[in-house]
Amino acid sequence: MKIAIAADHAGFRLKQSLVDRLEAQGHRVFDFGTNTADSCDYPEYAVEVSRSVASGETARGILVCGTGLGMCITANKVAGIRAVGPCDVTQAEMSRRHNDANVLCLGERTMDNRMIFDMVDIWLSTEFEGGRHARRLELIAELEGK
Repeated sequence: MKIAIAADHAGFRLKQSLVDRLEAQGHRVFDFGTNTADSCDYPEYAVEVSRSVASGETARGILVCGTGLGMCITANKVAGIRAVGPCDVTQAEMSRRHNDANVLCLGERTMDNRMIFDMVDIWLSTEFEGGRHARRLELIAELEGK
C-alpha cells in the first residue's frame, strides 16, 4: 500500500520507527518530513500528507505529533480527508470499518509504541464495510461540497 507519513518535532522519533516498520512490511512509504527534532509547525506537514491522500497519490496517511490532536484538526480541513486519532485498537479498527478513515493521527507523547504499532497494523488491514456506512460518508461529503 502507498502510505504518506509526516510528523512534527514532537513525533519525529516515532515517525522514523513507523517508516522502518512499514517498509519492512512491504508498504511504499512517502515521507513528507520533518527530518529533525527541531521545532517546526505541524500544519505544514499535516496538509502535505492530507493532500497526497485526497488526490489519490497515496492510499492512506499517518501523522504524528505530541498528542495527535493538532495534526487531526489540520488534516480534517482538507476536503476528502477523514482523519482520526483513536485511543485504542478497537477505535482504530472501527474508524476503518465504519468511517473509511484515510488518515491516522498519533501522539508520541501520549501512547506507548506497542499500542501504536498494534493500532497501525489493524488500521491498515481493516477494510471499509460500505453499505449503510457509505450512505453516511456521502452525507459527510455533502458538507464539503462534493
